[in-house]
Amino acid sequence: MTALNAIKDFQGRFADMSSAEAVAAVMEGEYRDASARDVIAGALRQFGDRFALVSSFGAESAVLLHLAASVSKDIPILFLDTGKLFGETKRFRDDLVTELGLRDVLIQKPAEEDVKSLDPKGALWRENNNACCFIRKVKPLSAVLDGFDAWGTGRKRFQGGLREELPHFEASDDRVKVNPLAFWTKQDVTDYMEKYNLPRHPLVAEGFSSIGCMPCTERVSEGEDERAGRWRGKSKSECGIHMTLKENALLASYESSGL
Repeated sequence: MTALNAIKDFQGRFADMSSAEAVAAVMEGEYRDASARDVIAGALRQFGDRFALVSSFGAESAVLLHLAASVSKDIPILFLDTGKLFGETKRFRDDLVTELGLRDVLIQKPAEEDVKSLDPKGALWRENNNACCFIRKVKPLSAVLDGFDAWGTGRKRFQGGLREELPHFEASDDRVKVNPLAFWTKQDVTDYMEKYNLPRHPLVAEGFSSIGCMPCTERVSEGEDERAGRWRGKSKSECGIHMTLKENALLASYESSGL
């Protein structure tokens, strides 16, 4: 099966999904001006064990994880091991899990059959980075989210691009997506990390301000947007997990078609 056909097949299976927009709208109305910790606590009250946080264990991930641990150390933390990560990221993950006492970290990898059939040489990122993200991040996240009704992210408005209008609660693919740090500034993040003496990803000290997969992450220069090192030279600015499945499938299908 080609990458294009696999993507179209995956897209078709989600064509008739319903929406979580009503729930998200109600919760946004209630928590629009709430603190990040209260947003997490509110999501946990609403969804119970069907609420999880997704973390890349990246540059500033310690902030969201520390906040979550202060609410409950049992909130599931979902980590996508794409097979293309920096070794430093995995070591940082293990150290931070221990330091914060997180008790339910789920590591999700891409389906072995997808990698074997669609990226056997491990070089799909060169030819079609959207398709690479699709099989290594989007599909694995969709699979692990099957057991959850809502999931939290560490995205912030100041990161720019598609993130500039983030609410605390939104809907995506019939789940509620929670953005506790949506309204935080860069200074808020720095202040919180200093207040609680939280560790940064070790690659931050080497000039990486936003850290994803190794082939598609570069250092940034002073004055550049902090995500400028992600997919440098490409029009791409998001890995796809913050887009709908339909949007991802269409984007990757278009690139695979060669049009």
